[in-house]
Amino acid sequence: MRTLSTPSPALICPPNLPGFQNGRGSSTSSSSITGETVAMVHSPPPTRLTHPLIRLASRPQKEQASIERLPDHAMVHVFSFLPTNQLCRCARVCRRWYNLAWDPRLWRTIRLTGETINVDRALKVLTRRLCQDTPNVCLMLETVSVSGCRRLTDRGLYTIAQCCPELRRLEVSGCYNISNEAVFDVVSLCPNLEHLDVSGCSKVTCISLTREASIKLSPLHGKQISIRYLDMTDCFVLEDEGLHTIAAHCTQLTHLYLRRCVRLTDEGLRYLMIYCASIKELSVSDCRFVSDFGLREIAKLEARLRYLSIAHCGRVTDVGIRYVAKYCGKLRYLNARGCEGITDHGLEYLAKNCAKLKSLDIGKCPLVSDTGLECLALNCFNLKRLSLKSCESITGQGLQIVAANCFDLQMLNVQDCEVSVEALRFVKRHCKRCVIEHTNPAFF
Repeated sequence: MRTLSTPSPALICPPNLPGFQNGRGSSTSSSSITGETVAMVHSPPPTRLTHPLIRLASRPQKEQASIERLPDHAMVHVFSFLPTNQLCRCARVCRRWYNLAWDPRLWRTIRLTGETINVDRALKVLTRRLCQDTPNVCLMLETVSVSGCRRLTDRGLYTIAQCCPELRRLEVSGCYNISNEAVFDVVSLCPNLEHLDVSGCSKVTCISLTREASIKLSPLHGKQISIRYLDMTDCFVLEDEGLHTIAAHCTQLTHLYLRRCVRLTDEGLRYLMIYCASIKELSVSDCRFVSDFGLREIAKLEARLRYLSIAHCGRVTDVGIRYVAKYCGKLRYLNARGCEGITDHGLEYLAKNCAKLKSLDIGKCPLVSDTGLECLALNCFNLKRLSLKSCESITGQGLQIVAANCFDLQMLNVQDCEVSVEALRFVKRHCKRCVIEHTNPAFF
């Protein structure tokens, strides 16, 4: 009978890293060719402790047996706190640790990091080992996080798509070598996928099913992808048509982050509101073409919207804020930093209609003054976080009004604001738990 072996730690961590020397992370069975990490496969360790990591044999019996006295369930619990590379290393210590380290409960998540890892090879070897009891299918794996692994390619995602039908969470942030086709395969072959992070993947311009999957499914079900959380931050090539396709296929979206998708316009947001009526959190920060018309579309989410970030959307004014405030009365978080068209009038309308607001960032809004702060303080008593960074018209009087009414304030940013030391001390006396970020050297 042939037994699949344990991946070498060298598969996951390059052997020449400083943190893996002196026998704690080095492997005599790993090799390096032209600076690349090469995957090596080893047989299950023998019953006797012969691995260099175990150097307790020459010590007293009492010290040697201390960890071995732990029952299996306790050892599994200890192993549950280890990252993937350390878990593979433990599996090579002895036969008991080998069996415990490959307990299915420990392999619901694969988490790899590092720019030099041969992550495609690592995923292939790990999934092959996890498919030992269920050939070609890894039923226990639910989360794969390989963010920052720049050597990840479409080949690695194909491996995940073909072997992990129960996948629920995939994080490939910063992996700029993957393309639309590999993402399509994952969402088509992993029907339970709910969380997808492709931020920084500049080649990803759309989220959709493969053509084969669309043909097999009925027209109704062909449009249904179960993704609820989607992060496409820094996907610079994403355009309105791509967002239209995403919205049409991912109708269950509740969290969508489109930060610095600079090609998006109000038209893309119109498509989004047609199909995705359940969105609770939305970020279009630094999307410079989004204007008041886009906020009018976002306002159609009404009471479902709880989080909105429109930071540095220079075309947004009081008109767009009035739309959001009028219809989204349960808004809890608003980031409008750098929206220089917002004035006291917009802030007043927001305060009177969104009384449950907890976090507000209106930094770098030079037209907001103490008048707007007073209205905010008299209506939003639950405010916990307030950023007024670089608000030139704010004075100590406005801060005192806020402190006198918002006792639960926990964070206040007044960096680059002309406020007195007395005003800052007043805030500290009335808001005991408040952390004040400031640039006044006289206040400490």
